[in-house]
Amino acid sequence: MKSTVVAVINQKGGTGKTTTTINLGSALQKLGKKVLLVDLDPQSNLSYSLAVPAANGTLADVFLGTKKIKEILVEKDGLWVAPGSNDLVDIEISLVGEAQRETFLKSILSEAKGFDYVLVDCPPSLSVLTLNALTAANEVLIPLQMEVLTLQGLDQITKTVERVKKAFNSKLKIKGIVVVMFDMRRKLSLEVLQYLKENVEERIFNSQIRLNVKLAEAPSFGKSILDYDASSNGAKDYKALAEEFLAVS
Repeated sequence: MKSTVVAVINQKGGTGKTTTTINLGSALQKLGKKVLLVDLDPQSNLSYSLAVPAANGTLADVFLGTKKIKEILVEKDGLWVAPGSNDLVDIEISLVGEAQRETFLKSILSEAKGFDYVLVDCPPSLSVLTLNALTAANEVLIPLQMEVLTLQGLDQITKTVERVKKAFNSKLKIKGIVVVMFDMRRKLSLEVLQYLKENVEERIFNSQIRLNVKLAEAPSFGKSILDYDASSNGAKDYKALAEEFLAVS
């Protein structure tokens, strides 16, 4: 079975990238898919949010060649996680001088067998680690808040994806845009969403992730929203997103 690798990217921090990686992954798992989450962000927010220990090493060790990815994987609530660490900062610096520096993660993930989906939580920058994720990925998922500055950021992301597609990964495609932290009461949110629908070619998922207190609470308990409070709006929204995600090509 060949895994579908999905790079979850946004070059800004605090945009719901990690939240989307965790909770979309959890929702896919509950729909019967075997899912691996890869914490490629040196801040390791994904690993922290799921309270995943790194007793057998982290992704940085795999990049260094001292561990295989199978050795570091941790199982948590039905999900598998490749933990990140702050050491990825040093990895990023060292990769800059390497030949074929864009393909390290692709090689690493080729040894992660048996997963339906591999979701990669990328750093909040269009860096060499993000470039690795895009080179390894089949699809790109872009979580976006409905703010004016996100329009500029989206343009940068799509241009980067096109450059990677031409240079390293001809099969790469943007799966779609996920509207996150959505507040229908805000006029600006509705205006930005309408602008996107009228001016952006990429798919915008119908399943929007509403602002939800429970979503913010879940990491404090080391759980996805579906394991923390399955009746919350956050859980309902990510379940709907997962169903739509599976339904579209």
